[in-house]
Amino acid sequence: MTRKQEFEKLVKGEHTQKTLFSPILMHFAARHIGKTYGAFASDHKVLVEANCKALEDFDMDMVSLISDPYREASAFGAEIRFMDEEVPRCLTQVIQDEEDIEKLEVPDVYAHERTRDRILGAEAYTSMLKGTVPVIGWIEGPLAEACNLMGITEMLMHLMMNEDTSEQLLDKCLAMGKAFAKAQIEAGCHIIGMGDAVCSQIDEDTYRRFVKDRHAEIVRYIHDLGARVKLHICGNITHLLTPIKEIHADIVDIDWQVDMVAAREVLGAETILCGNINPVVIQDRGPDEVYALTRELVEQQKGQRFILSGGCEITVNTPFANLLAMRRASL
Repeated sequence: MTRKQEFEKLVKGEHTQKTLFSPILMHFAARHIGKTYGAFASDHKVLVEANCKALEDFDMDMVSLISDPYREASAFGAEIRFMDEEVPRCLTQVIQDEEDIEKLEVPDVYAHERTRDRILGAEAYTSMLKGTVPVIGWIEGPLAEACNLMGITEMLMHLMMNEDTSEQLLDKCLAMGKAFAKAQIEAGCHIIGMGDAVCSQIDEDTYRRFVKDRHAEIVRYIHDLGARVKLHICGNITHLLTPIKEIHADIVDIDWQVDMVAAREVLGAETILCGNINPVVIQDRGPDEVYALTRELVEQQKGQRFILSGGCEITVNTPFANLLAMRRASL
């Protein structure tokens, strides 16, 4: 049975032979093949090579196109600087005032280098893996993308002071997300990850007012295209679990600050929970302790829709033995 078939069984709630293992790997994956983070983020060939090597060496069950938050921002006109051993930096704020929101046009994802590069990554996976391994594409959620374009503080202030133009900007980010998701699905992605990390920093009312319906629209759109959705919001989303349930994402990443039992109670049996061991613990503890913590989590989620991962990205300095310990504990 292929990894893709195992994933589809999990989606349907059927018994799988093992707990699926899909940690978020970026800088770690780059270093694993002797490349820099900058090369990983800027060149789909490096990203695909790194993920496929990790797939083999750590017996992972999925590969991903996640690299950094600024693919869409670059297409919108932001200047991005690649750093050898750090996350790429966004050097410009595309939105300086309300007039910029009015003038902002949703770009063609095929016409801009960084969005096109991710699409090429999806095509490369399709060619290499022949549909046997789930491929996770990636988009920025509408609030995260608005913050990339305007700045986090500026956008959150704008939500409170200028609702109409905030809605306008969020709608343009929504349109961009849908277009980018569609292109990646057409290139072969089976799942689209949607990262909207800043949502953990807003209250439930603000999430419901500005974000929830847009998340739900993206989820419906991706489902209509035949793919699944993985929602990723870093940090503590305990206060958002009820509205998140209402958007009907297939997979919800649960960071280490959120209690998995509580998340399961709210999100229900139909949602695939993905997580949630603290990446710092995975990095700093010995393989025996990592194995024990992982085994406890796997047993807790046994018989339920669950994918094993760290709470967020696996850190670059994580010992290889610790990831292997997680994989062993999930078998």
